[in-house]
Amino acid sequence: MKRRPAWVAGLGAALLACAAQAQAPNYAIDPLHTFVNYENGHFGTTTNRGRFSMQDGTLFFDRAGRTGKVEIVIDISSVNTGVAMLNRQIQGKDFFNVADFPTATFVSDEFVFDGDKVSEVRGKLTMKGKTHPVVLKAQKFNCYVNPLIRREVCGGDFETTIQRSQWDVMWGLQFGFEDAVRLLIQIEAIKMQ
Repeated sequence: MKRRPAWVAGLGAALLACAAQAQAPNYAIDPLHTFVNYENGHFGTTTNRGRFSMQDGTLFFDRAGRTGKVEIVIDISSVNTGVAMLNRQIQGKDFFNVADFPTATFVSDEFVFDGDKVSEVRGKLTMKGKTHPVVLKAQKFNCYVNPLIRREVCGGDFETTIQRSQWDVMWGLQFGFEDAVRLLIQIEAIKMQ
């Protein structure tokens, strides 16, 4: 068997290390500025609204290279509608079944840019053990140097509409709650040093 020179092995290891580093998270998602809000109509009258908090998240973002990767874990048990009884209903077995499915995840490695700004994030949403594609459209997006922490912060408001029945969230469909759910996602991430 022919042996490779030591420098070839060293070069290979260095390239692998660079590739791994290039994809490592370079922004920390700020949980104080990252939430998923939802709107769901019922009986053709008012709109029920609530908010979920983020449990965990990682972000790789390269504005110059126009690429990005994100994974966000949403804490379903954190749902807050402003009505305790409704919170319990949403967490229960006949809705999100938080006991068996405490989190949802959104994963994407496809960022669409308009100039140097993100216009869409295409990924997959997993809820209640089911995964379907979702496209988040940016309503606004910006990067700036935060004067308080003196580091770059990137973020925006994103929006999509899903059909909750795709994820087996069926409660209320038979008596007036709509299948369509509008998701409003605000996210900010701080560049790591």
